[in-house]
Amino acid sequence: MANSGKNVKVHYVGTLDDGTKFDSSYDRNEPLEFTCMAGQMIPGFDKAVNDMQVGETRKVHIPCEEAYGPKNPAAIQSMPISIVPEGMHPEVGQKVMLSGPYGPMPAVIDAINDKYITFDMNHEMAGKDLNFEITLLEVQD
Repeated sequence: MANSGKNVKVHYVGTLDDGTKFDSSYDRNEPLEFTCMAGQMIPGFDKAVNDMQVGETRKVHIPCEEAYGPKNPAAIQSMPISIVPEGMHPEVGQKVMLSGPYGPMPAVIDAINDKYITFDMNHEMAGKDLNFEITLLEVQD
């Protein structure tokens, strides 16, 4: 019985291919609740949970195309270093919030030189394959 359109509750651990854990509902001691196949989750996660049974634990590998997508080169932008506010000491790898036309936008400083600062506004998981161990705890119609 497919879980599509049903409210589900899961526990999960997310890791990268090198084994690095990037997220876990267990660490927060709070299961994740969502409506299955409603577009609230990355597509690969939704697909995995859709045909699970309550009590089942499943390990899934989700390629980047079914996760947060590949990195978008257009989301990497260089701007004049003069935009950096006085007193700020930017460093490569630093997470910052930029002002965009639709409000604040998270970015990571990708490069800095005497003339330009480059920001990567891709999702931090873009371009990465993800692994999840998912346990389906509950399904509600």
